[in-house]
Amino acid sequence: MWRGTTVQVCGLWPFAAGSGSPSCGAPLGQNLLTGVTVCGDPISWFTRARLITNPSLFVKGRPGTGKSTLVNRMLLYLAATGVTPLVLGDLKPDYTATVAHLGGQVIPIGRGVGGINILDPGEMGAAAGTIGGKAGEQLRAEAHGRTLAIAAALITLVRGRPVDDHEQTVLAACLHHLAERHPASSPPTLPDLVTVLEEGPERVRAVTLDRGSERRYRVAVDPLHRSLLGLLDGPLGRVFGSPTTTRINLDAPAAAVDISRIGEADAQLTAAAMLAAWSDGLGCVAAAHALADAGLARPRWYFAVLDELWRPLRAAGGLVDRIDAITRLNRTWGLGQAMITHTLKDLEAVNSAADRAKARGFVERAGMVACFGLPRSELGDLDQIVGLSRREVELITSWSSPAGWGGGADASQPPPGLGKCLIKVGGRPGVPVRVQVTETERRLHDTNARWAARGELP
Repeated sequence: MWRGTTVQVCGLWPFAAGSGSPSCGAPLGQNLLTGVTVCGDPISWFTRARLITNPSLFVKGRPGTGKSTLVNRMLLYLAATGVTPLVLGDLKPDYTATVAHLGGQVIPIGRGVGGINILDPGEMGAAAGTIGGKAGEQLRAEAHGRTLAIAAALITLVRGRPVDDHEQTVLAACLHHLAERHPASSPPTLPDLVTVLEEGPERVRAVTLDRGSERRYRVAVDPLHRSLLGLLDGPLGRVFGSPTTTRINLDAPAAAVDISRIGEADAQLTAAAMLAAWSDGLGCVAAAHALADAGLARPRWYFAVLDELWRPLRAAGGLVDRIDAITRLNRTWGLGQAMITHTLKDLEAVNSAADRAKARGFVERAGMVACFGLPRSELGDLDQIVGLSRREVELITSWSSPAGWGGGADASQPPPGLGKCLIKVGGRPGVPVRVQVTETERRLHDTNARWAARGELP
């Protein structure tokens, strides 16, 4: 720190690069300008430091610059302070080793590995039975709504168009019929749903307005019946047509749904797995809060991580609405989140203009924005959201530059922008940080493990 008189330092105004270094939250690394330790994470800055109004973080940068390493550090710190991390769809995987190291729950999903019964109310149904009374009935009704939404979402993926309004009414009647006939210990599955449509009980027939005509009933339900058969007999049936392999445990210190065994080219199954994982995970959050409100469990906070944001957004439009709801209501849900992608253009990969507008809102509502190395062309749109000074633009673009032509001579030297990011909060001057990790973190979070496993070429 330097001091001077107003006569001496007046020429330095405005202090475009001057900024304090917050000391609340996960220890991230050193301030690149002052060398002071920088601390921060979206939950600590929201609850304790009161620096942001929304407990969310948006991270962007070129591949291999350290985005997931930053979030992994925050995950470790928050778990140590009693926050429960939730990685609801680990695509690479980047976080399963960390979750396992924390003693958390890793749930693999994929063909021949594990599945999710989308008709299982899971922890919400169990909590509703434990709470009982009016509050239990309300939770059970919410569980029914979540089940209806995920069933409609998977049918939409299979048929390539949304479920009609009257079909949703038929689905709701079928689910009510199944809930009355299946105990909580033995929830129905998709084959049971197909059986109900085939048999046509009175409750289901009533909402089709068949008026006693078998032909009118079949005309009303056959398109839905065909879609469900396609779902069961198609690429998704083996993962979603049988009982849940492993439920998320409300008492686990952390949880990760590992979908990395699903192939890169299998976009439909990836989208379905993401939708199902988010539905199940957020249902568990709702169940935990309901139990806490009833005085049957301690209150808990959650930290949800969504890495490689471009993949689920491109594959499943339904996730846009789910993430949009989280970014608006996470303060109410006791849920902080981190969203990670490469550029703002990734948010334009969704199909409809309405979804693109919603996706752009993810950045606009984020309490914190962390920028790793990016090209100058990417910073124009970002400048409109968080405001960037000329010096900040120069820093971010310099971190995206590759190493010199002689960089291979010394493999111990990292790329010039590795681990360097600028943390922005609204229009405040950014905090430039060099993220520093421990040997344990390097072992748990090695995104280049496939390259290191082979060793040197002969």
